[in-house]
Formats: sequence, C-alpha cells, structure tokens
Amino acid sequence: MNFSRAQGRCAYQAAPRPDMVDDSRESTTASIIKGGTRYNFSLDMPSLRYALVAYVKSPVGEFVENLRRELHPDLPHLAAHLTFLPPRPLQGAESAALETLARICGRVEPFEVTLGDMESFVPTTFTVYIKVAHGAPRLEELHAQLNTQALAFAEEWPYVPHLTVGTMATERAAGQALETARLRWRQFSGSRRILLSRLTFVREDAPNCWIDLAPVPLGGTLVSR
Repeated sequence: MNFSRAQGRCAYQAAPRPDMVDDSRESTTASIIKGGTRYNFSLDMPSLRYALVAYVKSPVGEFVENLRRELHPDLPHLAAHLTFLPPRPLQGAESAALETLARICGRVEPFEVTLGDMESFVPTTFTVYIKVAHGAPRLEELHAQLNTQALAFAEEWPYVPHLTVGTMATERAAGQALETARLRWRQFSGSRRILLSRLTFVREDAPNCWIDLAPVPLGGTLVSR
C-alpha cells in the first residue's frame, strides 16, 4: 500500500512563521516501508514544521468552522481540530518521528474529551478558542509523552488543550469576536463531547498551508489512507 500526500490540499493551517519557510529550495523525498506500508519523507528540508492534530468532524466541528467564517470571512479554510503537538521542526527524519508516534500512540486507548467555555488568549495572542473542560489532563499527559526524540521542541507557550475558533487581527476585534462566539456557543444544542481515536501527522508544505502525512490511530498501528 502506498501513502501519498493529501491531493495537494491544505488540510490543516496554523499561524504563519515566515522565518521557517524557504521557497527557494526544492523538495527531495524518499520512502520507508514499515509494516507493509510505504511512507514518503523529505531528505533536505530541515526548516519544515510538523504538527500532530485530531480533526473534529462531528457537529461541533462543523459549528466551529461555520463560526469562524462568520467571525473572520477572510481567513483561509481551517479544518476544526484539537492540537496534540503544536508546530515544530523535527530533530531528525520523518521516519523517526513516525516511529515515535506509532510507539507512543499505540499504547494509548481512544478516549473522550468534553468542550467547555469559549475563551481567548488575549493579550498574548488574539485567538478565540473553546477550552477542553473534561479530559484535558489526558491531552496534557500525551503531549508531554510525545514531545520527545525527533519530536522534541521547546514550546513558545505552555500547552493548553483547546479547539481554535480563529485568530483576529487586533485585540479589539478579538474581544468582539469572543462576545459573538459566546452567544453562538450558548445557542449550540449539539453534543460537546469528542471521541479521540485517530490523530493526523501533518507537515507545512507552503507558508501557512499544511498537508496530511499519516494517520496515527490511538491503540493501533500506523495505517495508510
């Protein structure tokens, strides 16, 4: 079975870091085969960033994506997600990172989290988000376990389990967005529970544009799409 990139689409997006992107370089890829599955990995892009996320495709995920479009229509599409490892360069090859993910996540059974209040990171950043109320310690524990070896990185800010709604341009805009978001959140009648059973390893393929590299199941082994 061959694993390939996600049809050229931007599956996940994060805050841009221009200093981490070098458009003058050409990509070179090679393959490793593990458990009968082939994975592509880059040989010559040490400045690339990677992250580990869990896409939220339930009604609450759709709610967040619709709310983002309402609050900031100019933002590019951003799939609703919980972040397990924020963006970081690798301390080694993609193959080593995949092996670490498979080893650690394979020992963790799927678990459920519940979303809590709508909050913001103002004044640190102008980001509006939904806090993880129940299950946050499990996320924090897994984040600490995964932040090792090829995936080790000194975080810029303390890790806070959350579901991002969007980042506004100014503090005032963030305050206004937070008021609207809290109203919409109170009106949301769907389930606020999220079952986490499969994560996704992603790579920044262009400035602020990310692609899926490999699904990472909890309590299982890496599989191809």
